[in-house]
Amino acid sequence: MDFEPSAKSRDIVKRVRHFIKEYVLPIEKQHWDGIHDANWGGDWTQWKIPDHVEALKAKAKGEGLWNLFLPDPVLGGGLSVLEYAPVAEETGRSLMAPEIFNCNAPDTGNMEVLWKYGTAAQKAQWLTPLLAGEIRSVFFMTEPDVASSDATNMQATALLDGDEVVINGKKWWSSGVGDPRCKIGIFMGLTPNEKLGRHSQHTMVLVPLDTPGVEIKRMLPVLGDYDAPHGHGEVHFTNVRVPAANIIAGLGKGFEIAQGRLGPGRIHHCMRCLGAAEQALDLMIHRGMSRVAFGKPILSLGGNRERIAEARIAIDQARLLTLFAAWKIDKVGAIPAMTEISAIKVVAPNVLQMVVDMAMQLHGGMGVSRDTVLSGFFAQARTLRLADGPDEVHKGVIARIELAKRGYSK
Repeated sequence: MDFEPSAKSRDIVKRVRHFIKEYVLPIEKQHWDGIHDANWGGDWTQWKIPDHVEALKAKAKGEGLWNLFLPDPVLGGGLSVLEYAPVAEETGRSLMAPEIFNCNAPDTGNMEVLWKYGTAAQKAQWLTPLLAGEIRSVFFMTEPDVASSDATNMQATALLDGDEVVINGKKWWSSGVGDPRCKIGIFMGLTPNEKLGRHSQHTMVLVPLDTPGVEIKRMLPVLGDYDAPHGHGEVHFTNVRVPAANIIAGLGKGFEIAQGRLGPGRIHHCMRCLGAAEQALDLMIHRGMSRVAFGKPILSLGGNRERIAEARIAIDQARLLTLFAAWKIDKVGAIPAMTEISAIKVVAPNVLQMVVDMAMQLHGGMGVSRDTVLSGFFAQARTLRLADGPDEVHKGVIARIELAKRGYSK
């Protein structure tokens, strides 16, 4: 097995790194300060997109640094999962960079679903403007009234009624629904069928957000921050009717699509985590060598050098595990790589959380303020230990596979 990036991947990484250094990082603090100073709170109806975001997107698009996540060589970057992994790591050094390259969640996963499973009409209506960066999207899966760590608990329904689908239920932690550009959602709902197994009882449906019966109830803060102008909403669906043509891939295909969606997406998340961890380590070392206490750089006090070593070891271990998962997805697909995908989904956010915590401690009070990106990275790490399946579920997957290898079914 060979994890060496291809020449194409190395070139894109170099160009992405230069773009972020020259155009994104110099304005990032100003960007987030402006959003926080707007004092919108949870009122998503007031949220706006700063002009410089669209300007940077246009610049990135003009330089060919656009849709790099998509393996399609015409519509996207044409990179394999392994080739895209170091690109995703580079964008992870900034909280705003993924959007600038149109490589941000949940749009990447939704675009991959439409690219892989969508009809020609669905692609024309929704994939094309998403790929152009003209609109944003949302994925409706998690529900407030059930333990969503077991997705088969889902109660929201998507029932076929003639040539329409009738949708009812509640969803929350619907990331991106507060964005004023968000126009379309992929809704996963229960479509009961006694003839099929438990993983063939759910369907994905395209739901335009302006459809009657779709109501955004509120935005949910993450550690006190509403994450404007992106947001994580609670959305209620009351007798929402959309054409049956909005069904993706067919009734009962929801879990099949979800596995195809989440495999590469988890690699993207994990590599962005490692980029954030590298950035946190850079900040930690710079802070530790530029501040003096008790006659020494603070990096030389209190075991801080050992923490640097621990961070380096942890990041490199996590990167190798993530690259192995990416390599395996490319070779055999997401389902046979489930152990590796679940492993990195546990490891990478935990490594980021550990490294950011170290960096915060060394920064002192500044570390928990908004004067650095560290508080944003910490929220990212802690959230990703829940998003796309909590740590415990992924450990359970790994354990189940290990037991099955040895002939145990329970």
